[in-house]
Amino acid sequence: MLKLKNITEMYEMKVFTEDGNYFGDIEEARLTNTKVEGWRIRSTKNSFLARVLSSAKGVVVPHSLVKAVGDIIIISKAAVPNYNEEDDTTEKIQ
Repeated sequence: MLKLKNITEMYEMKVFTEDGNYFGDIEEARLTNTKVEGWRIRSTKNSFLARVLSSAKGVVVPHSLVKAVGDIIIISKAAVPNYNEEDDTTEKIQ
């Protein structure tokens, strides 16, 4: 059974990577005439984007990199910006 969602239901939805890392929240849909082109994802406190993007507010992820949509959105690892954990100067929780 196909379950449809309105675009407005997607706003503020949590986004996770395939690996299970919290990536950010949906802020906006980027639309063409007939389909979703991409999603603007806001960097939120404690998100992966907050660690990787020091001053940017978020990223745009092409819809082709979205793996699943339900109660959350799962995106492909290809959408994740290059990140070297050794360069991370933030405190890590163990």
